[in-house]
Amino acid sequence: MTDPEDRHPPRQQQQQQQWQDQVPAGPGGAMTDEVGVITGPLTLRTTAVAGGLVRFDVQYTDADEWYTLTGSPLPHHGDPAALHAAALGAIRAGHAAEAPRSGAV
Repeated sequence: MTDPEDRHPPRQQQQQQQWQDQVPAGPGGAMTDEVGVITGPLTLRTTAVAGGLVRFDVQYTDADEWYTLTGSPLPHHGDPAALHAAALGAIRAGHAAEAPRSGAV
């Protein structure tokens, strides 16, 4: 008798890596595609998506709406967690922070 699992092997699902942290925006805040600069306590969510890209989304902490950090998505050539850390640093610094360039990490 054949095990039903043998007839239908499990699908390989590519899981997305994701990082999320709260960050206080520095003077000049973070630049978004949808609404321009946002300031104050923010949450940054970084997601490694298909095709070797990293997407950066920001929101006012505890809000419902997410906005695209300007410059996102961008290709990564290494550790997307390092890009998340670089984006956190850029937002802390402010000055209409944008997504970090992968070569800048």
